[in-house]
Amino acid sequence: METVLHIDALSRFGHALSDATRTRILLQLRQKPGYPAELAERIGVSRQILSNHLACLRGCGLVVAVPEGRRARYELADPRIAAALSDLLGLVLAVDPACCPDAATDGCC
Repeated sequence: METVLHIDALSRFGHALSDATRTRILLQLRQKPGYPAELAERIGVSRQILSNHLACLRGCGLVVAVPEGRRARYELADPRIAAALSDLLGLVLAVDPACCPDAATDGCC
């Protein structure tokens, strides 16, 4: 049972990181909690687009909304998410373009 939980958590994390906007949101929240309007401005998307991605990240269990009066502040759901993001940023990938010659047009790799 424990392995299934780990696989589910990793799948959710991977899904979140598979989109550049969600990745930028997570990296912003890694630095400090934020409000939707300021997050949208910082990453250069509309509030509606940001709202949709925040809903996805909440659904994946990666961020939480903390009510503050009539507003909500968003933050990472667990401090270990920030550590995992930091570890991932430190990776150096050995990309082999021969393995996926259509990467530039198909959006893979």
